[in-house]
Amino acid sequence: MSHLRIAALAIGALLAVSGCARPVTVEAAEFAPDPVCGQVILALPHQLGALEQVPTTSQATVAWGAGEIILRCGVAPPPPTDERCISVTSGAGITIDWIDPEPDSELIPAHADVEGGAWTFVTYGRVPAIEVVIAAASNVESPADILNALSLPVDRAPAERFCVGATDY
Repeated sequence: MSHLRIAALAIGALLAVSGCARPVTVEAAEFAPDPVCGQVILALPHQLGALEQVPTTSQATVAWGAGEIILRCGVAPPPPTDERCISVTSGAGITIDWIDPEPDSELIPAHADVEGGAWTFVTYGRVPAIEVVIAAASNVESPADILNALSLPVDRAPAERFCVGATDY
């Protein structure tokens, strides 16, 4: 069975189980059809922090809570940049490099413009790239804890480059 078919079945099952939950509107990323995105999405945790996964309207996207945390797989891989880069190493020893862009950066997606602000992170050196937006209203105390919880699924997107001089978390 193809990866895309498996992803479609998993999304269908999630929608059936979620019943009355209204889907969170999220625009699909440019490279969302990449088969690696299907692998990443299927491996994501159902619960992230205290927030349950909810359905979304687009391929290769996942939301938790009422959209307080949104992940999009398949965003354009960022080129070498002077944006702040952080390396988050999980307890399992998986290290993911994330760009932590400034508020005026081109890497900040339109859906990150939420009341109260948001943190945006984009994987660096991974193809396809993955974007995570965490609304300040989510009451997440440590965005690094969320990124850590996502490390195993995100690691399914192979690392081709690494940040130089990244801050470790």
